[in-house]
Amino acid sequence: MTASRIRQEGAHASVTSSPLVSGASAGTALLVVLFGSFLDLLDATIVTVAAPAIAQDLGAGAAQIQWMIAAYVLALGAGLITGGRLGDQYGRKRLFMVGLAGFMLTSALCALATGPGMLIGMRAVQGLTAGIMVPQVFGIIRASFAPGERAKAFGAYGAVQGLASVAGPLLGGLLVDADLFGLGWRTIFWINVPVSVLALVIGAKVLPESRSASTARLDLLGALLSASGILLLLLPIIQTETWGWSAASYALLAAGVIVLALFLAHERRLTGRGSEPVFDPDLLRIRAFSVGLGASVLFFGGLGAFFLTLSVYLQVGTGRSAWETGLVILPYAFGSIITSGLGVALATRAGRALLITGSLTIAASQCVLWVVVRDGDDPGYWPLALALLIGGLGLGLAAPVLVGVVLAGVPGRSAGAAGGVLSTVNQIGAAIGIAALGTVFFTAVTGSATGTPGVADYGHALGIVLVVSAVLYVVAALVMLALPGTADGTADR
Repeated sequence: MTASRIRQEGAHASVTSSPLVSGASAGTALLVVLFGSFLDLLDATIVTVAAPAIAQDLGAGAAQIQWMIAAYVLALGAGLITGGRLGDQYGRKRLFMVGLAGFMLTSALCALATGPGMLIGMRAVQGLTAGIMVPQVFGIIRASFAPGERAKAFGAYGAVQGLASVAGPLLGGLLVDADLFGLGWRTIFWINVPVSVLALVIGAKVLPESRSASTARLDLLGALLSASGILLLLLPIIQTETWGWSAASYALLAAGVIVLALFLAHERRLTGRGSEPVFDPDLLRIRAFSVGLGASVLFFGGLGAFFLTLSVYLQVGTGRSAWETGLVILPYAFGSIITSGLGVALATRAGRALLITGSLTIAASQCVLWVVVRDGDDPGYWPLALALLIGGLGLGLAAPVLVGVVLAGVPGRSAGAAGGVLSTVNQIGAAIGIAALGTVFFTAVTGSATGTPGVADYGHALGIVLVVSAVLYVVAALVMLALPGTADGTADR
């Protein structure tokens, strides 16, 4: 099947149990799936801020704390592609509701954890439920909105994605310091329960059901190969700080690449026989999708590493608390809110221009922040806030548009699978960025310190990361030149 044939068949290959919803119902459906997405994205970052409190309460060591974070990311990354395919085949509303209910249950079990082992296990299962839930968002948006309105809906998803990445540290610091009802860190998981219940009740009434017209069996071997390859690829990256880069780490990376190559070969063989694979490799022939995957790796790789190293600089280097660190990061969220509406409104007319402008604005903010921290002293709140505000303005321009542009040419029948691949690539990009730039950061801290590292040492290390990150965003802007000019969903028409 060629890429052109994919485009021709896409509009007819997805079936919906009811006509497209509209007006208030469509808006409510969008709100429900955005709630689910926000919870997933929030949980990917919020545990990092609460880690010291968790370690003290449960008696966890450094390696166990790292696994509490890594288990979620690994399980999520491994489950996204298969989760998208399951939704395409068995119903996206059904799988979204199952995933959200599982996410709610595992969140409660995380909050009830009696030891590090239980929390690590529940975090892994929580990641799997998120891997079922998240890919359905893209298919549900397609089923809920007419083609001309989808760019705005995808823009809203992109805005939530950007906001959640900066809301995690702020909300985590607030909940841990507030110690509501004496629950301490456990509130970061309990908060998911009432929100999930509300989303389940509303979603049961307003979400439309849709699925692929195909009745082919699930490609179990493809699902196993994709999950195994992603696990092998992400494991040594996430564990870099603990393991270092040993021969075993490189062996795992090589094994991951080989398994993923086998996965693609298997999928191509199924496609050639007319069967339904977990992921149709012909999607990679769609220019917007393949180029967009590369742009996403660069974009989210820089974002994840930036907030990790900035948080360490603020808390360890300058001595701020988790809550104070969240307040410093808050202007980033404000900047994103200011421009995200503009990004959504102009996505159908200037999607590519917004992506490039946003990426270059983030690069400029990194340069401003480098000037602020390079002198070795604590720069104070307002200089930091100004630099971060600029970065947030760039994020608001780019993040709401990226998803819509990348998925604009993907046919409706493959929306869930393609969305799962895109989300997986975002996770891989963030993991690679955190591992690579995190290693640069900590190496620079220890290398520049003559004794116990101080604020100057952490400022020097952060400065190196900022320069590298700025270059990444400039390269991302250059890659984005190859994307379509708009995100209007014309491929569906």
